[in-house]
Amino acid sequence: MLRYLATRLLRALLTIAMVVTFAFVVLRLSGDPALLIMSVDAPPEAVEAFRTAWGLDESLWVQYVKYFNAILHGDLGRSMRDGRDAIQLVAERIPATLALTLPALAIKIGIGVPAGIYAALHRNSLTDRVVMTLAVMGFTVPSFVLGLLLVLVFAVQLGWLPSGGDGTWRHAVLPVVTLGVGGAAVLARFTRSAMLEVLGQPYIRTASAKGVPWHAVVRGHALPNAAIPTVTIVGFMVGSLIAGAVVVESVFSWPGVGRLLVVAVANRDLAVVQCILLLVAITMVSSNFVVDLLYGALDPRLRQSRAGGAG
Repeated sequence: MLRYLATRLLRALLTIAMVVTFAFVVLRLSGDPALLIMSVDAPPEAVEAFRTAWGLDESLWVQYVKYFNAILHGDLGRSMRDGRDAIQLVAERIPATLALTLPALAIKIGIGVPAGIYAALHRNSLTDRVVMTLAVMGFTVPSFVLGLLLVLVFAVQLGWLPSGGDGTWRHAVLPVVTLGVGGAAVLARFTRSAMLEVLGQPYIRTASAKGVPWHAVVRGHALPNAAIPTVTIVGFMVGSLIAGAVVVESVFSWPGVGRLLVVAVANRDLAVVQCILLLVAITMVSSNFVVDLLYGALDPRLRQSRAGGAG
């Protein structure tokens, strides 16, 4: 087991290092921040002084080594716009993003999982068709389109809710619903498919043939086994809590990390962009690591194989 955990931890660290490297290279090759941040009529001497002050005049390799060494010492750099620490700018926006994504995650799980289970247990019924039709619609409609439709109906036509901004719980309703609908649709489809696959297994038919009540078969055999692929999707959603809000925060002018990322990319604020991408990578990798641990709790066969591998 310890060997398995060490392997997973090593893979997680390598993944984070690859994300950091990829972000660093792409951002440096996408253009010179000095030319964007400085005014168009700035003298060449001022532009060169800016590049020297921020180390942009050094080779890409030297910049990368210094950047990676700074990360290892807990220094994620400073914003080129106002000189503040990048981690401070990002940390200020995290509560606003979580105020959207955590309620949206609750909607995804609270609606998607029960809907998928119910549809699977009533396969080919009218309810099943209705649930899957709504799931397909929720899955295929882009979040920015859904957000604009909700604004048109509930903000412009009915005037019930604000169209954007923050300040009260009413400002969060539309973006939370926008984030929650698509995820609920995805979970409903995956949960239904997982349940149908499990319900068709021989051990389900055997348990039913032995006279075990159907509700006990579903609760004791079908749900635990169908939970494994569902947990995978939920883990991905948890890992993408920050990255998944970029579009919605932009549509509703919500002051979270996603909107900060859009502004930082447009301004070539390298340290802020790299800090956000590092945060997203750590969140995603940590979520996947927890999901791997949950697999063992849900499937005893995995625990046995890991124990055998560790021995």
